[in-house]
Order: sequence, then C-alpha cells, then structure tokens
Amino acid sequence: MGEYKKYWIAVVAVLIIGFSILGYLGTDVYHQAPPVPTAYVSQDGQVLFTKDDILHGQSAWQSTGGQSVGTVLGHGAYQAPDWTADWLHKEVSVMLDIKSQEAFGVLYEQLGDVQKAAVKEAVKAEYFNSAVREDGTVVLSPERITAMNLTGQYFIELYGDNPKLSETRDHFAMKDNTLPELKDRIDMARFFFWTTWMASTQRPGTDATYTNNWPHEPLLDHNPTPESVAWSVVSVIILLCGIGIVVWMWAFGRKQDEHELTPPAEDPISKLHLTPSQRSLGKYLFTILALFLLQLGMGGIIAHYTVEGQAFYGIPLAQYFPYSIARTWHIQASLFWIAMAFLSAGLFLAPIINGGKDPKFQKLGVDILFWALVVLVVGSFTGTYLGVAHEIPASLNFYLGHQGYEFIELGRVWQWIEYIGILFWLVLMVRSIIGAFKNKGDKNLIAAFIFSVVMVGIFYGPGLFYGEHSHLAIMEYWRWWVIHLWVEGFFEVFSTTLMAFIFVTLGLVSYRAGTIAAISSGAIYLIGGIPGTFHHLYFTGVTSTIVATGASFSALEVVPLVLLGYEAFENYTRLHSAPWMHRLKWPVYCFIAVSFWNLVGAGIFGFLINMPVSLFYIQGLNTTAVHAHTALFGVYGFLSLGFVFLIARYIRPEVEFNDKLMKFGFWALNWGLALMVLISLLPIGLIQSWASVTQGLWLARSEDFMQQPLLQNLRWLRMVGDTIMILGALAFFWQIVKVTFTKKQ
Repeated sequence: MGEYKKYWIAVVAVLIIGFSILGYLGTDVYHQAPPVPTAYVSQDGQVLFTKDDILHGQSAWQSTGGQSVGTVLGHGAYQAPDWTADWLHKEVSVMLDIKSQEAFGVLYEQLGDVQKAAVKEAVKAEYFNSAVREDGTVVLSPERITAMNLTGQYFIELYGDNPKLSETRDHFAMKDNTLPELKDRIDMARFFFWTTWMASTQRPGTDATYTNNWPHEPLLDHNPTPESVAWSVVSVIILLCGIGIVVWMWAFGRKQDEHELTPPAEDPISKLHLTPSQRSLGKYLFTILALFLLQLGMGGIIAHYTVEGQAFYGIPLAQYFPYSIARTWHIQASLFWIAMAFLSAGLFLAPIINGGKDPKFQKLGVDILFWALVVLVVGSFTGTYLGVAHEIPASLNFYLGHQGYEFIELGRVWQWIEYIGILFWLVLMVRSIIGAFKNKGDKNLIAAFIFSVVMVGIFYGPGLFYGEHSHLAIMEYWRWWVIHLWVEGFFEVFSTTLMAFIFVTLGLVSYRAGTIAAISSGAIYLIGGIPGTFHHLYFTGVTSTIVATGASFSALEVVPLVLLGYEAFENYTRLHSAPWMHRLKWPVYCFIAVSFWNLVGAGIFGFLINMPVSLFYIQGLNTTAVHAHTALFGVYGFLSLGFVFLIARYIRPEVEFNDKLMKFGFWALNWGLALMVLISLLPIGLIQSWASVTQGLWLARSEDFMQQPLLQNLRWLRMVGDTIMILGALAFFWQIVKVTFTKKQ
C-alpha cells in the first residue's frame, strides 16, 4: 500500500462504521415499524376489517402502479394527492362535523372559537390515543367508523368509474377504473386508512405519532417534533464544519505534482489496438441514446397529462397508455440507459487496464450481456404495462407486472434478471482486469477500480430483500439502499475511479494524484452517504434516532460538492493541455456539466429537502422533483453521455463529430433542464411549500389548489424546457447513429 495506506484505512473505516450504523439502525426499522393491527373492531367487538384485508389492499394498490399514482407517506408521483394526507384531512374534517353536531347541533365551522377548541381537542385525543390493544386489535368509535366509511367511499369511487368524479380523475391524470374490481378498491381504501392511522396515532413512549407528526395537518395540530427542529439545526452546523474542514485540508494538503506533467505528444489510448469486446460496444451506445430519447418522450407525455388529464391533445390516450405507465417507463428508461452507460464505460476501460487484451470469450460475454439487457428492457416494460392494465393475474403482478414502488417498478422476476445481468457484468470486468495484477508497478489504482466495480456489482441486491407484503417502512429501507446507496453512492465512487484511470492513462493527471482521488472518493462520498440513507425515511414510520442519524450524516454528503467549481476548472484546463484533446472536447464538456449540476442539483436543491424540518413541510411536493431532475439527469445523465461520447470517440476514430450538432445538443440539454426547473417545477414547488406551511400538506397537493390558473400555466410552461431538451437529445442521438452506422472506409 505504501503512501496510500492511510487512504485505504480511511475507506475501510468509513465502510465499517457506515454499514454498522446502517445495519444496526436497520434492526430498529424492523422492530419499531408501526404495527399492522390484526383487526380494527367496533366498540361492541364487531370486526370491521383484518390485517389480511390491509395486506390485500396493499397488493391492489401496487397493481395500479402504486407510487406512480399519487403518493403514500410522501413517496411517489406528484400529480394526484398524497393519499395519506388527503385521507387524513377528509376523515378528520368529517369527524369534527360529527362531534360538533353531537355536542352543539351544528357543523364545526359554525362554532365559536371556544367550542371549536373543545371539539378539536376531543378529536385530537381520540386519534392520538387510538392504540393497539394487547390482543393486536384497534377499537374505533362509532363516530370514527362513520367518518372512515364516508371517506373510504370517496376513494372507492375515485379508483372506479363513478361519472361524478370523472373531472377529478382528469385532474389527477387517472384513467377510469384504475382499479376495476370493487373488492380490491374496498381493501385498498382500508390500506390507505391504515397509513393515516399510523400517521395520527401516538408511538408508545413518545409525544409524537408513528410518522413523527407528519403530515402537517392543522386540524390535529401536527407540527414538526422538537427533535426534527433540533437535528435540522445540528445538520446545518455539521455542514458548515464539514465545509471548513474540507477546504482547509484541500488547501494545505494537496500537492501540485499533477501540474508539473508534460502531456504526451499523442493520445496514448488512440495508440492502443481496440479489442473485439471494445469494438462491439457500438450497439450499446445506440441503445443508450435510444432509451434516453424514450425517457424524454415519456417525460413530455407526463408533463402533458398534468395539464390535460387523460388526454393528449384531445386524444384519449390515458385509457390505453395511462399516466402511471408513462411515468414508470420514464423512470425505468432513465435507470436503464444510465446504468447501461456505466456498464459500457467499465467494459471499455477493462481491456485498457489489462494492457490492451481481452480474456477468452470476452466479446461473447459482452454480446450476451447486451441481448440480456434488451430482453430485460422489453420484458419489464411489457410486464409493467400488462400489470397496470390488470391483464396479469393479481397473484403474479408483483413478480411479473408492476411492484408499485418508485424506481423499482419492474416485477420481481425482471428484477432478478437485472441483478443477474449486473453480476455477469461484474464477472466480465474482474476476469478482464485481474491479469493486470501480474504486471510490475504499483497496483493501488487498479485495486481502487476493482473495489468500485465490486460495489456496483453487488449493491443492487438489497432491492430484493423485501416482499410483496413487506411493511412500508421496511420496504422503504431496502428501496433506498438501491436508489441512494447504489446509485448515488457507489456509482459516484465508480465514476470517480474510472475518470481517474482515464486521465492517468491519457497522461493528464499524475498516477499519484489519480490514485489518491480514486481511493479517497470511497471515504469522501460514503462517510455521509451510507448512514445518510436514513434521510429518506424520516416520516415512513421510523424513530427519532433514525431522524437524527439521517439529518446529521446527510449533511456531510453536500460537503465535497463545494470543490466542484475547481473540478470543473481542472477538466476545462485538461481540455486545452494538448492539441489532440480537442477530439475529446464533448465528453469533457459533459463532465464539466456534471460538476455544475452536482453543485446545483445534489448540493443546493438536495440540501433543501435534507433537513427534517424542511422535508416535514415539502415531502412529496415539486421541490422534490426539482432535486430529482437536476441530480439524476444533471449529474448521472451528463456523466453517462460523457462516457458514451468518450467510447464513441475511440471505437470509431475515423468518424468526426459534427461540432455544430454536438454544440446544439449539449447546450439544448443544459438550457432545457434549467428552464424546466426555473420556469415550472421550482415555482410550483415554492408555491406548494407556502401552502403546506401555512395550511397543511393536504392543500398543497389538493385538486382545487393544483388546478389554479397560475399553476396550470406554470405546468404548461414546462413544455418549453421539455421541448428544448428533446431537440438536444435528438441531436445527440443522430450523432451516435452516424458513429454506429457509418461504414468504415
């Protein structure tokens, strides 16, 4: 290890400490998850519905697209309401009227302030103290049963085809008969009720509900807990301290040896002979850009659904291609093309590390992996469509159709196929790189790259650790292992290591600087990233200990981003360091864009929704969509495009990039993303945030609020950014078509 020993020790320490915290508190998620009562019963002992009914309702909800239609506990799609907050407000409003009429003979709004306070306190006490008895049941009063049934009827009719709610379904972008079977709708309503029960019932031994008082509901005086406020303040202090330490260490600890390098006269990689496996990557690049176009096309349809409901320019498209499927394909296409770009970059670099050689049957393996990915994409897209269309038997939907959970929508069978494909890629990578350890010289950079490859290879697996009927809190715990830890954590480490290897190979960065960057990235990104996973779970039914952990460590995730301006400057400097670097202009420009969007999307907009007190009010609003688009596409999208054009530059060196086409594509994607956020998503999110803070989350997501002319116009304005982005993607796609299909001279 030599001089790199301290960096490896730091990585190992971070992994041990981080996963110890994540694992230990993970047991807390299991043990402290809000209970699913064996039954809800009336005061005379009559069973209203059972745990099995709730679990069946959960499966029924999943079959509609689940988190692709509205949100539950704040997680999911933003067009329809949050069903937890919406149900809670509707039911409590009915309950207040019932109690008011019983006590005073008039509706709640007709009472004086003193009378209102008395009725409100009685309702608050009944909800807060609705505890599970020793026999596992929960007793509901006659008044609450009436309120529950009246509220439930609305949801049963909403998910059906009651013509009285057809306009509401339009506003929510829901097709008629979203859930065709009456029994399924009844049990789904019971599932929604259970989520509101845990959001309004006291967690034993605390002064807060199971969801830490979320959602903000003034009718029940649901406000942030003292712990949420305190740890939000602590997170800001940790952020400031972290920034100070990083800047201090960077300023005093870095060495300038990379600036003493003299770039080689020729591109070192271009002098290597391409291996058969590298030459076969062209079909990957074409497929990546095709999926990118599909993703943006689905995004355009989704944006249109938000203003025209079930129609697309008057065509009743939603009856055959509903919002839930468009959104599912939009998200899945983005994950597929970004993941495929990362896999391709690894497959391209592996033979270079191995001295320009392929192990036996490497090309065959690369081809098999490609066609397996094609089968996965086509199969999972077909499965999710048939699942939401209820063409797959209900008992098989979770496995072959739609799981119902955002970012992991594909059925469990397809999820297993995806994981097997990733493990197969891991085998291809390791067998190709391992031979490099036989060469003379330092091996630390190779070891760092293999470490990142292994982490990417294995950490999709936790997405398989929950089942169809797993508790929502437990499901969210494992789901965010994939979304946050696998994508945002280990993909970040992999990309940093890969780029370090590329720039070292090109002779633009010293071996020492590249090795330190590669190894230390594991510690820098994961010290906050691993325990910071918990910041997604604040209000899913976890304890205040997890809130404190998530708030504290997630603040550290923002710390490294303060140096991204310098990273962008370094990349720009490398672009002008040697005459032959002009051929890599557009990949490097994409890497520069990554630095910008990482600071803005992951840093500024990410921290906006990191603090518990902030997320308490804006969970599930368009502010989350701002972060999602600027971080996922702005960072990982541009990083993937940079990898694509880097590979294209080397596997088809005789095909010149059209500079005007590339310039238009690059700036159209950047400006399109910026406009989509600045003139649509962000203003909508800020307006919603004010409504949530002042009157409750239910209002910020409600039908009447979202159909205001101002918000309608802002949603229409999203078309501007979307259209510009689609045009930019078409330019990039056409360039890759030329690279892939131009015949060699």
